[in-house]
This record gives sequence, structure tokens and C-alpha cells, in this order.
Amino acid sequence: LMAGFAFVDYRKLREWAVVFYPGALIMLAGVLVMGQNVKGAQAWFGFGPFQLQPSEPAKLALIITVSAYLSSHRHDLTPKRVIAALIIAGLPMGLILLQPDLGTVLVFVIVTLTLLAVVGVRARYLAALMVLGMLGTVAVLNSDLLAQYQRDRLLVFIERSSDRDNGLAESYNVDQSETAISLGGLTGRGWGKGPQTQDGRVPEQQTDFIFTVVGEELGFIGASAVLALFLVLSLRVLRVAQLAREDFGTLLCCGVLAMIMFQVFENVGMSMRIMPVTGIPLPFLSYGGSSMLTTCAGIGIV
Repeated sequence: LMAGFAFVDYRKLREWAVVFYPGALIMLAGVLVMGQNVKGAQAWFGFGPFQLQPSEPAKLALIITVSAYLSSHRHDLTPKRVIAALIIAGLPMGLILLQPDLGTVLVFVIVTLTLLAVVGVRARYLAALMVLGMLGTVAVLNSDLLAQYQRDRLLVFIERSSDRDNGLAESYNVDQSETAISLGGLTGRGWGKGPQTQDGRVPEQQTDFIFTVVGEELGFIGASAVLALFLVLSLRVLRVAQLAREDFGTLLCCGVLAMIMFQVFENVGMSMRIMPVTGIPLPFLSYGGSSMLTTCAGIGIV
């Protein structure tokens, strides 16, 4: 998939936006009706042993569509056009919020704000959007969209659960994650020798908390090496964005960069209790075909 997108002239993606965007909306609406409910979120289509999470390819559809729209109106970017871009981004976000999947919505928010900033929207407008975003997040946390355990999981990085010792507390995942990373020390316990990892004490360690495996078995040095590789990747994507011949190409690269790097920051951060716990995968490392395919397609476009 990465090779396929790499061989396609990226300028053709502007024309395909009229297919990608409606297709993404149809899938996001369809999963609310016919999708599988897994751990409180109705976010997957089931095809026998295979699953598809439509919010993942919707990330690319958003990047392509908003980039095409903003690049077409860069020199006459009036408030009405900014609002139109926000509506384009808001429709898939609203459908994803109904699943509910606040973590993926945050990825969409960061990507949208990045594209608006790169295209030259005034700082005061961006600040106003950030304030509205924070108010919206608070409203969602205090609404009935999320179950109580989902709200507790998002807020556990601020305040530890009072009943953590009963083994059922919402902070259990993060407690075990912190323990696993701390056991790694400087050089780690060795590949396949991490006690927390090998005993399966960290829940969702193949997906949301996969960075704990790196921290425990490869230590601070190994974890730093992984983050350094993400840094190199981000710098290369940024360089490609600078060298792009037109605004559309620059916006595509910046959208993919924002998507990948926010997921890295959020995933690693929640493993160390400095970010809220959300179901955001670590690009190229976490198990999950939909995420892997979307990330590879994004890099192929770059």
C-alpha cells in the first residue's frame, strides 16, 4: 500500500477527495449501525477473522480533503472558508464521537489545527478554536456520551483512583505500565525477558501499551532509540513538506506529520502517566491492521 501510494502522482489525490471523503462518512455512519461493539466502542466492522476500523482510513480522507480545500483558497481564506473547512473536519469527528472514541477525535482535531496553522489562518482564530476545543472536551467528559469507566480512564493521569488496590481500578493499566517501564532501567531486562511483559501483567500491551515492552526489555537506551527514529522520520517528512512544489503537497505532508507525531506523543505519554489514557496506537509498532495500513499509506503519499 505504501509503494502504491508512492507511485501515484499526489496531485491526483485532489480529484479523488470527492470519493474518499464521502466514502469515509458512509463507513463511519455504517459502523454505528452494523459495527461490532468492542470494549464499549462500536468502531469496527467484522469480516470473519478480520476487522476494519473505518476511523483509521478516515484520517487520510480528512487530510486529503481539507488539504485540497485549503490549498484552493489559500489566498482568499475568509472566515467563511475557515468555517467551511471546520465543517468538513467536524462531520467525521461527530460520527466518531458517537462510537464513542474521543482519542481518535483528538487526532482529527490536531490534524485540522495543524493544517489551518500551516495555511496561514490568523493566530487569534487558532487560539479561539483551541479554547472551543477544550470547552468541547470538558462538555463531552460531563455528558452521557462516555461511560463512567471511560471518563475515569481519561482522567486517571491527573488523579489516581481511590480504590486502586482492589485490582479493578481504572488506574490499573497505567500503574502496571509505569512499573514495567521503571523495571527496564538503563539497558533493559533483555529481549523477551521482561517480567511484566512475559507474565502479561500490562493489559493491552500489544496495542495501546506496547511502548512498555520497549521500556522494560530494551531500557532507557532502547526507548530513546525508538523515539529517535520517530524524530528522524518527522524531520524527513518536514523536509519533504518544505520542498513540495505547491501548497497541496505541503499540506498533505504536514497533515501526515501531525497524525503520526501526535499519536506517538499521546501513546508514549499515556504509558508514563503524562497524558490521558486513550485507544491511540503507536505508529508502526502497535498491533492493528487498520492503523498500520493507514500509516503506511500516509508515508507513501509523503
